[in-house]
Amino acid sequence: MKTKLTLTIKKEIVEKAKRKASSQGISLSKMIENIFEKEDPELEKTPEQLAAARFLERLKNEAPIKALEKSDKELIREHRGKKYV
Repeated sequence: MKTKLTLTIKKEIVEKAKRKASSQGISLSKMIENIFEKEDPELEKTPEQLAAARFLERLKNEAPIKALEKSDKELIREHRGKKYV
């Protein structure tokens, strides 16, 4: 089912969008439809979000870090006891 949509956009942007749709041989409505019909969730992510997702995937594949032999409390006590020159 199709429905009508009213948008308020700068005139220059509307003209630019119409030219782009025309150059693709489709209507502006169809061009907008095509943009939102795509099921690729990656299209909605910023470059930073994509980089973070890749980084998280790499971390998931890394071997786990061996647990520290000393507890956090022990490490803090040792650090406090050190004299710095």
